[in-house]
Amino acid sequence: MNSVTRRTAMVATGAAFAAAITGCDQAANGSGATGNGGTGKNKGKAKVTLIGDGSTSDTGPQPHQPKLPSLKPGMAPPQFVVFSWDGGAETGDHMLTRFRKVMKDVGGSMTIFLSGLYLLPRAKADLYKPPRNRVGASDIGYLTDESIRRTITGVRDAWLEGHEIGTHFNGHFCGGSGSVGNWSTADWTSEIEQAEAMVMKWKTNTGFTDLPPFPFDYRTELIGSRAPCLMGQEALLPAAVAAHWRYDSSVGAPQMWPKHYADSSLWLLPMSQVPFPGHTFEVIAMDYNYMANQAGPKPTKDPTNYAKWKAEALGALVAGHERAVSGNRAPLIIGNHFETWNGGIYMDAVEEAMRKFGDAADTYLVSFRQLVQWLDAQNPALLAELRDLPVGQAPAGGWASFGAHASSAPSTDSAEPDGPLGE
Repeated sequence: MNSVTRRTAMVATGAAFAAAITGCDQAANGSGATGNGGTGKNKGKAKVTLIGDGSTSDTGPQPHQPKLPSLKPGMAPPQFVVFSWDGGAETGDHMLTRFRKVMKDVGGSMTIFLSGLYLLPRAKADLYKPPRNRVGASDIGYLTDESIRRTITGVRDAWLEGHEIGTHFNGHFCGGSGSVGNWSTADWTSEIEQAEAMVMKWKTNTGFTDLPPFPFDYRTELIGSRAPCLMGQEALLPAAVAAHWRYDSSVGAPQMWPKHYADSSLWLLPMSQVPFPGHTFEVIAMDYNYMANQAGPKPTKDPTNYAKWKAEALGALVAGHERAVSGNRAPLIIGNHFETWNGGIYMDAVEEAMRKFGDAADTYLVSFRQLVQWLDAQNPALLAELRDLPVGQAPAGGWASFGAHASSAPSTDSAEPDGPLGE
């Protein structure tokens, strides 16, 4: 492996990562919100059909979905940016609330890869039977009851605001014989089923009957994932296809247009490898990877380099966006955690990037669901031409030459014009 490959491969693996993400999840305290969380023009108007024990419900189409421009010959494609979050817990740091507000300010959407275990009280840990690990085991621990309540309310509100709820599975096993990297497809199928059940039965498991249900049917809402530690994708993908999912984002890869897995309709949407200011290699666009290459696999309380490291993290995101928007226009896919590692510098960098990209020309901040809906609606010949473009390179003849030999049959716009990105 050369230095670029070796550094890019420094992903969220091993006990160090588990230790890094465990602290605030287990220690979060404080009073949780218990209101109904209904927001926007659909408040009080949607017909609610309860599902199962009433933890979830069918309220109809998701509100606040954008109308996105179609791909046309002779025109540059839209520049998509996907911000995604692994875990999705609303702890005492209130990060989910923070970034919901940022997205509302900039008129964008994001994806929350919810860990099912974050809806299961520690007292019910024996309900979780993780593959190749003891019953109730988890490398990320369990939330306090207060944080579970906050997470339920925050996830509900996020969906009503137009954000997607995917899955980060459950126990987040990164090391040892029980690591997700050693799981079989059957193991992943079991994990998927348990993740769905934790979301579909949170009222039974928590006893929080005073909280309103999620406004979505998770069996249809759940269409994609990110594997813990960015490991195990080879065995996961057949399980994802069997579950009729539409995408997976469990690895990092060069910043190019996405392709399907094998002969399936499942899109492979890896996190982007982006330039890393101050370094000679590229890095996967994820907060843990910046930290691992700057300070090591665990956060440090020494603030000496905080300003420098934040500038590098923000610079990586900006460089990835600038290279794409002036080059092949490949989606910029970014992964994060609701964590205050190294004084919260990575969260600050992400917020600054969201606000910068929200003001950028031809740039759309979308969820994975919105991105794959758009991809599925486009002319396949035009998408194939985009996939031939190298990292950071526009067509040799400029975008005016794009699609000259492809069918120009019109495609269908990907979503209802209900959101702030509507044209």
